[in-house]
Amino acid sequence: MTTGRVGVWRILFAVLAAALFVERGAAAAEQQLSFAVPGVPPVFGSVVVYVAKEEGFFKKHGVDVDVRPFDSGAAAAQAVVAGNPDVALSPTPVIVRMISNAGVNLVGIYGLEHPDWLLASTDPALGKCADVKGQAVGVDSVGGARSVALEQLIRPCGLKIDQVRLVALSTNVGAAMVAGQLKVGVLHLDDVPVLEEQTKKPLTVISSFKEVNQLSHYLILVATKDNLEKKRDAFVRMVAGLIDATKYMLDPRHADRVAQVATVTGRTPKLAKEALPRFAGISFWPVGNDGLSKKNLEAVVTVEKDLGGIKPGKTPVGYERLVDRSIWKDASALSK
Repeated sequence: MTTGRVGVWRILFAVLAAALFVERGAAAAEQQLSFAVPGVPPVFGSVVVYVAKEEGFFKKHGVDVDVRPFDSGAAAAQAVVAGNPDVALSPTPVIVRMISNAGVNLVGIYGLEHPDWLLASTDPALGKCADVKGQAVGVDSVGGARSVALEQLIRPCGLKIDQVRLVALSTNVGAAMVAGQLKVGVLHLDDVPVLEEQTKKPLTVISSFKEVNQLSHYLILVATKDNLEKKRDAFVRMVAGLIDATKYMLDPRHADRVAQVATVTGRTPKLAKEALPRFAGISFWPVGNDGLSKKNLEAVVTVEKDLGGIKPGKTPVGYERLVDRSIWKDASALSK
């Protein structure tokens, strides 16, 4: 073969290789997932998902993610079981109940370990746990994350959930308290400065999750086993996007931009920016791990069994059944 022909073949080979590279890249970019986040507007824990989308971290890893707010994380998980969306960020106690009681085909792949729930009042006269008895208490939904948290928040004084009146308001509990429609509600950490700014008086914190249960788990990212097997590569790419977004969020240089993205939660940029270091201070979003600690998740299972969330005669879900840690492992390698 002549030198000229060798040159032509080399050029053709290079063109072909480039075409295959572009084709593979396009195929990766075409992978799509739908992601349900809890709350309308979304809770602050969902900010990492919106940062991953708005700042291009999902796209960077070749997956197009459609983010959809749901009234509650419980409703989001039920929708995942029904087949749409693909994945949901849902309250861990709710998922433990669903799998233990009904054997639903869900598995956790990433999590937020540290709940920021607190029980608070706009009336100083309702300042102790026992004062809540018979009161209307704002939650997201009956059986939702806030009502499940409430069970533990009132447990130290011997109260049970049926001794208070639940008012289902999705993520609008704080707004109802500001309007004077409610005096007591289950709130997030970032709700406190908002209520105090709008009511012009300090909020009375009756109890916090840190006080009643230091070993727990807040939210878990779940998908069905079948869908996870079918779209595994897309899930790995999505979690890689969350890992990158977390690093970006926790860098103080990006605080203004993250605060702007966080306005999706209904917070002003100022309040969102003030909330960020509070959440970083409790290691709210996992860094360097999948947020699926065995001791935390098993503690949730134990509490749900004690509270009656797991029905008598049902086998509590085991840790190995509850999680698939291989997704985060591969996503972490991809992120690096």
